[in-house]
Amino acid sequence: MKIVNAIVCMLRYLWASPYSFVGLLLSLVAILFGATMRLRNGTVEVAGGRIGTWVSRLPLFLQFLAITLGHVILGTSHDLLGSHRAHERVHVRQYERWGALFIPLYFASSLVQFLRGGDPYLGNRFEREAAVRASKG
Repeated sequence: MKIVNAIVCMLRYLWASPYSFVGLLLSLVAILFGATMRLRNGTVEVAGGRIGTWVSRLPLFLQFLAITLGHVILGTSHDLLGSHRAHERVHVRQYERWGALFIPLYFASSLVQFLRGGDPYLGNRFEREAAVRASKG
């Protein structure tokens, strides 16, 4: 049974790996500008340094406190990551479930909400799922 679990775990990492790779590239840049990295429960968390400054310069609708790319979670600070960890871990599971389809499906869900006159972030089915599951702890 341990071999089967190991294989399933490996497949989840492979399925999400295209986005994890992008997350690792962004992490490298962030680390070069002062961010620090922590490994936590199968994810790479990178926060601090100039991430907060960079995020604050983005258009308002692109700003974030934390963002997940596969098995990589980027945050403006490690303290904020601590308070958003459960939510971001749900997104990690979503990447494991949907793989390379996750980002297109995420944006499609936001677009549907926008076209219906709803909030593209709060109405997004993936964000709603993360909020509900994170609140159940």
